[in-house]
Amino acid sequence: MRAFIESLRVREWSKNLLLFAGVMFSHHFFDPAYLARAAAGFFLFSFVASSIYLLNDLRDREQDLLHPKKKNRPIASGRLGAGAALAGAFALAIPSLAAGFFLSRGFGISLLIYFALNVAYTLRLKEVVLLDVLSISVGFVIRAIAGVEALKGIDADVLISPWLLVCTFFAALFLAVCKRRSELVLLEKGAASHRASLEQYSLALADQITAVTAGITVLSFSLYTIWPDTVAKFGTSSLIYTVPFVVYGLFRYMYLAHEKGLGGHPAEVLFADKPLLVNLLLWAGAVLYILYR
Repeated sequence: MRAFIESLRVREWSKNLLLFAGVMFSHHFFDPAYLARAAAGFFLFSFVASSIYLLNDLRDREQDLLHPKKKNRPIASGRLGAGAALAGAFALAIPSLAAGFFLSRGFGISLLIYFALNVAYTLRLKEVVLLDVLSISVGFVIRAIAGVEALKGIDADVLISPWLLVCTFFAALFLAVCKRRSELVLLEKGAASHRASLEQYSLALADQITAVTAGITVLSFSLYTIWPDTVAKFGTSSLIYTVPFVVYGLFRYMYLAHEKGLGGHPAEVLFADKPLLVNLLLWAGAVLYILYR
């Protein structure tokens, strides 16, 4: 049982906190009904994500044996059998996908698309240069959309700004490319044997993409804060004062990835690096204060 739970990668569930962005920016963050639906969406996405992790580790168990860290994963190390992993994946995915449609039709469709995209990623897309990181980014955009769709069961008028979707896409792309860069550094000449797409990447390319995506992330969030629709919705233009937190977060992560070699696991970096975690909490606190004061 311990090996199975470890394979679920519960720490990676932090990525699904993005589903709470919809309730935060809908001006209903302290409404129990809205929070309950966001929480339900969070857990359904997390269960489906864990099912994908099981399928991914099952498919990659031989390549993982060549990785200095992944070789210790339960499936690769033999602590969790293939049959148990496959059964667990279906046991998590099928009920969760069905339950998604009870939350709302739009949410169910979003969850189903997310599952299909990640199955495609596991089977093929992660081996194709650029499409691998782009598919990861699209997955985060789906999370953001699903967070809003989960609320439409009680509020059909709730929307998400296109600027926030753009920001989400490029922030996720930034993290995904930082991860590829970390793999190149860690695995060196053995990178291609672990993942075929890594043969097509270089440190120079990864550095250029991270610089571009970091800039677009800051720009898109900045535009969101002062966009006329945003100012009219919240009755304030003060969200612009939260931009420095975004800048620091991106630069801090870039520093950790480039100088400390810690970009391989974003969720672990978030919890392990106190300055980054404190910055995220301060940003969230500032946003809540500005929107709900």
